[in-house]
Amino acid sequence: MPPYVADSLAHDQSTPGVERVADRLELPALDDRSYRVIRLANALEVVLIHDAETDKASASLDVNVGSFCDPEDMPGMAHAVEHLLFMGTKKYPVENAYSEYLSKNSGQSNAYTAGTSTNYHFEVAAVGSPAPLQDADSGSGLSIPASNQEHSPFYGALDLFAQFFVAPLFLSSTLERELQAVDSENKKNLQNDTWRLRQLSKSLSNPRHPYCHFSTGNLETLRDNPRARGVEIRGEFIKFYEKHYSANRMKLAVLGRESLDELEQWVNTLFSAIPNKNLPRNRWDDQQPLEKEQLLTQTSAKPIMDSRDLKLTFPFLDEDELYESQPGHYLAHLIGHEGPGSILAYIKSKGWANSLVAGSQPICPGSALFTITVRLTEDGLTNYQEVVKVIFQYISLLREAPPQEWILDELKGMSEVNFRFQQKTSAIKFTQRMAWTMQTPYPREWLLSGPNLIRKFDPKVISAATAYLRPDNFRMSLISQHLRGMDQKEKWYGTEYKCEKIPEDILAGIERVGHPEGSQRIPELHLPHKNEFIPSNLEVEKKEVANPLTAPKLVRNDDGVRVWWKKDDRFWVPKGNVSITLRNPLVIATAENAVKTSLYCALVTDALDEYSYDADLAGLEYDLYSTSYGLFLMISGYNDKMPLLLEKVLQCMRTLEVRTDRFEIIKERKLRGFRNWGFQEPYYQIGEFASWLTSEKGWITEQYLTELPHITAADVRHFYPQLLSQTHAEVLVHGNLHREDALKFTDLVITTLKPRPLSPSQWNIRRSIVLPAGSNYTFPRQLKDPANVNHCIHYFLSVGLRADRLLRAKLDVFTELTEEPAFDQLRTKEQLGYVVFTASRNSATMMGYMILIQSERSPDFLEARINAFLEGYGSTLRKMGSDDFERYKRSYVTKRTERLRSLDRESRRFWAHITDETYDFDQVDEDVKCIDSLTKENLIEFYEHYISPSSPTRSKLSVHLTAQNTVASRARGMGPGEQKEKLLMMLGQYLNAKGVAVDPEALQRRFDPVDVSLGNQESLTAPIEQHLREDLKIPQDRVESIMDEGRQLLGTVLPGLGIELTAPNQGGGSADGTVPAGAADASAGHTDAAVIEDVQKFKAGLQVSAGATPWRDLSDFEEFEAKL
Repeated sequence: MPPYVADSLAHDQSTPGVERVADRLELPALDDRSYRVIRLANALEVVLIHDAETDKASASLDVNVGSFCDPEDMPGMAHAVEHLLFMGTKKYPVENAYSEYLSKNSGQSNAYTAGTSTNYHFEVAAVGSPAPLQDADSGSGLSIPASNQEHSPFYGALDLFAQFFVAPLFLSSTLERELQAVDSENKKNLQNDTWRLRQLSKSLSNPRHPYCHFSTGNLETLRDNPRARGVEIRGEFIKFYEKHYSANRMKLAVLGRESLDELEQWVNTLFSAIPNKNLPRNRWDDQQPLEKEQLLTQTSAKPIMDSRDLKLTFPFLDEDELYESQPGHYLAHLIGHEGPGSILAYIKSKGWANSLVAGSQPICPGSALFTITVRLTEDGLTNYQEVVKVIFQYISLLREAPPQEWILDELKGMSEVNFRFQQKTSAIKFTQRMAWTMQTPYPREWLLSGPNLIRKFDPKVISAATAYLRPDNFRMSLISQHLRGMDQKEKWYGTEYKCEKIPEDILAGIERVGHPEGSQRIPELHLPHKNEFIPSNLEVEKKEVANPLTAPKLVRNDDGVRVWWKKDDRFWVPKGNVSITLRNPLVIATAENAVKTSLYCALVTDALDEYSYDADLAGLEYDLYSTSYGLFLMISGYNDKMPLLLEKVLQCMRTLEVRTDRFEIIKERKLRGFRNWGFQEPYYQIGEFASWLTSEKGWITEQYLTELPHITAADVRHFYPQLLSQTHAEVLVHGNLHREDALKFTDLVITTLKPRPLSPSQWNIRRSIVLPAGSNYTFPRQLKDPANVNHCIHYFLSVGLRADRLLRAKLDVFTELTEEPAFDQLRTKEQLGYVVFTASRNSATMMGYMILIQSERSPDFLEARINAFLEGYGSTLRKMGSDDFERYKRSYVTKRTERLRSLDRESRRFWAHITDETYDFDQVDEDVKCIDSLTKENLIEFYEHYISPSSPTRSKLSVHLTAQNTVASRARGMGPGEQKEKLLMMLGQYLNAKGVAVDPEALQRRFDPVDVSLGNQESLTAPIEQHLREDLKIPQDRVESIMDEGRQLLGTVLPGLGIELTAPNQGGGSADGTVPAGAADASAGHTDAAVIEDVQKFKAGLQVSAGATPWRDLSDFEEFEAKL
């Protein structure tokens, strides 16, 4: 079926100076938006999107410049410019005006830098009274068109956003902070294998192609080295911006409730001032990422985590103009197939692999790569050369047989089905994708459909693409901790590796299998069979309803089963979601049981891989894993063949053959997963400890790791029937499915598994640990990764029971109030770390306020700065005007009441209320009523009782993850003299950059009596200030300006010298980082933290909450008989 083509209902007259490029776009059948593509007089191309029902308005601007444009001597330049661009504009010079405006209007923003583009995007409430905004010229509030003055904050956000590209300031006062943010972002990734191995691949590519660049940047590349060369770095960033940023290289997507005509007028008014320099589109056609020197090489690399990967990379044809046939998609489908006859099915049967992924990867216009990545077993690592031969033999099969039209027709048909029933995504994701898509050569009528639809079978193009996958046109990477002979280190991440030419005998073997004769062919390799799971019945019974149901119906409730059902009345897609919990307390009775359950689920999935892969290709998938309740099974996707997949999964669960060979492979894989867990980023790990400490019962990864080595295949064979023998099934059936379907699915579960009913008295009761009023706990842990430089703190203030609606409303509004100020203070101003966020955090039955920071600074220091922020925020809250308070309330209500955009999101909401056992399906509406009733005085009382560091009634639990590679450990190789020498060099560079002619000898004399290794801030700043004022006779106002920024600089450079900066006062402070009089005393009066050394003893000494109870009697939801 062809895509629906929508008319934008355009008026005959366009805005003067605006060219209409396209008014009719191919749309999904359910897309009720209107579209228009225009081009402004400055050559900026824009897609306008009118969505009458959107809760969020959004815009995204994509610039055709990225890390490929970085100068050779300043890697990371494009990324740094992305950061600095947000720091004030000529019209709105206050550096956080943009983020503050968005925060007050339910908004958010972000940006990213890729190889060939940089994307900036935001979203904001689509309706509501906009917050006032001061501009630089008039000092008055933002001028908003009269037609929208009372309705939309979008115009103001667009005005702020546009100015970043019209007249950014690159404020010098923010330079050091933002470079530190870039450096912190880079350090966050230093121990991440994805980043490390990607950069190794890039560093070993063609040095004449910009693919080889180090794209993130760090302080060395962006500050220290340039300053040592005498470069004025702020000027370099401005030059880069002026050289590369031009309206004709930009693509803008704008989505709002306003009409297309009104959006067109706004965009023309606000964005036409962006200069057009008529720059050509960036291309790199003269070189390829992989040339002859880089091919036929084998790189062996040592990862941080215990993983084993084989990767083959081929230079590939540029598919930029081949969007109609997409030959890379055809090849990826066949090479990456997991069904019978596939590469993966064969190498799994040999015990060599666990997974295989294949696909084409566009690098830049003119260049692409095709990669095949195999996740190896231990035996697979030993036999990796055989795996390579299997891959090339399958490729030879594709080369010898002509491209198959029926295979392409299956892919084409599913692409049409998926596009036809595509549901809405968030506004910010949608505009981001649209702006990026506009950088490609799709016809503008195909902006939505182009990336999604395969339109034609082109056997010549497919054959030409296959010809790139040759034994003389690839390079190979082998990743494992157990490889030997690593004699080199990658420059930017320090990855140990070895690179050498592939031996001739191996290449000869590959060449032979690439042209196999009869007896050499592997008979198990063949093309896939036709996919029986492709849906044929896509009918949707659509009955318009005035008010969609907000809760599912309870259509069965007996001793063994509870069935919830809702026929979709919002989204009208031929899809469904079936969620099933099989309650059984055995699952988490012990850590050993939890591991055996996890192994059982993995074995079922492994046994079904070949069968279920076709279903996955056809938009139908399943998931099986353990929870604190028991087993969870979900089937989701097109509902036509759903019963077929559900029956097969249930049969496998019931009759699973636990094969010893597959068990040992899966056990070893899980063992590595548990060991690798401790090598993740600290902020990924810390939440597990926080949950463990606040849950009555539960386990952590290290406990699983203790149990796993002792578990055998026989243990799982004996155990899993016990999981299924006695259960209580709770089922949710939601979507294009009728009551009869829900009951049939449930009958299928019961008749297949044949469990006895589990009585409610045996169900697990989920409870939370209650932290007593006035308590103060710290749980310290050391990171396992010896090389990670980042600490992490999870600072949690317990507030009370989740069931208390009014208290929950106060917590949520307080979290909303502090989100932007906390980020601005702790990350932007104090530069404590790249990862900083606040949130309301829920456990089983309790809730609280959380601040998380990952940083090179110690957890104790971070805790002091969090206390300082919270102490200071009390003053901010008390001074807040009533208009601002009400605006923040509305902002949060807008977020909470945002419309559901897809069937899956509604299913997840229903299931969350079912699994938390409150069945509070009206929670949003009831919470909003409570929020509406709140006053500022209510929030002040809440703050003083639960949040303030000086409160005697607040309850705090901090988890401290401490890096082994600490500031102190890095200082061991550097003496005080060397520390002082390096510090003076950095100070000289900084002061010179500020236009100060430093007297090195005079500055040295000022520092002679100072022991810099102590890190005392006052001792370090006093000689600098004295040098400026007394030696150089600089005016006081300028000294203060230099010193304000210099204090921030000290906090960023001292850790790199092995010096821990001592906080001005560890007890508390204001939101700007200073410590008000009396604040330290107030905080110091709070209970000293009790260190948790024995978790069992800690929990045993505390009370637990009551278990969750339903908000309404379940009989209110019952509907056992179909209504006529």
